[in-house]
Amino acid sequence: MEADSPVRRREPASTDRSRRPLRRIPKTLDEEPKVFEAVAGTGGTVLRARSRGAGPARPRPTRSAADFTDERGELLSGSDDTEPVDPAVRARAREIAARLSLPKPKRARGGRPAASGRLASLPYRQRGSDIDLDPTLERLAERPVPDDEDVFVFERVRAPRSVVLAVDLSGSMKGERVRTAAATVGALAAELESEALAVVAFWSDAAVLLELGDPVRPMELLDAMLRIPARGLTNVAFPLELAAARLASVPRRGARVLLLSDCVHNAGPDPRPAAARLPRLDVLLDTSGEKDVELGAELARAGHGTFHRIRTHHDIAPALREVFRT
Repeated sequence: MEADSPVRRREPASTDRSRRPLRRIPKTLDEEPKVFEAVAGTGGTVLRARSRGAGPARPRPTRSAADFTDERGELLSGSDDTEPVDPAVRARAREIAARLSLPKPKRARGGRPAASGRLASLPYRQRGSDIDLDPTLERLAERPVPDDEDVFVFERVRAPRSVVLAVDLSGSMKGERVRTAAATVGALAAELESEALAVVAFWSDAAVLLELGDPVRPMELLDAMLRIPARGLTNVAFPLELAAARLASVPRRGARVLLLSDCVHNAGPDPRPAAARLPRLDVLLDTSGEKDVELGAELARAGHGTFHRIRTHHDIAPALREVFRT
């Protein structure tokens, strides 16, 4: 396998509690990272500092978590914190997102659902082909002339999914990296149309572009993300902590975090402990520029997830299909 080829594998959990030193010594932040939220402005999306109590309930912040005060959030100047989007870039991103929408899982021959999820006995609703005899016979004894729903069949029932997508917008996230991020948002928005998706863009701080449970509008997400200029250092631990807070109140079985980053962690605390506290963490490592492959693989291993190398936006759809297959 070529060194730069996309790698799709589940990283086994490590039992070694000792961790190697990080390749880069991250900068110690002089102040706690901030959380912003994207709001619509007259000139497009702007970022607003989030006030105390905004967003989902969260545990008391740790040293690396957001620092909340009783001060009101302030609307930041659009000229300082957002930039106009090149129409050609927006058009290209929208095209990629539309083209990479993930198809729903196909049904196997004979109408049987794909072998994923928990097997359950349910009333027949044009799905399933293997009859569950015991409850069907009990119902037929009560109703000699049955309706379709009096027949029980076996179906695969998948637990509802709650996914937090953490997108790295630090440093020089332009060109191919913007297109990759846009493709990921578009594909996930299609895959989780009827489920729960949150989107967090991060650098040394972070901006929550979509909260779990909010309506998913792919094109609005793309515009919001494309309007945030690449900036500053990379604090990988912070979005993982924000994701953990958002997944704390949902079923752990269907909860996961997808990290799209070069994993060049150069600010804030070691992100590996934060990864280990997540229900599951899948890492999509952007290899189109500088990258830390070792840290990306370690984060996936700590989060009991999968690790994928992403060279171009063409690698996104295959990687996501693999992620949601497991």
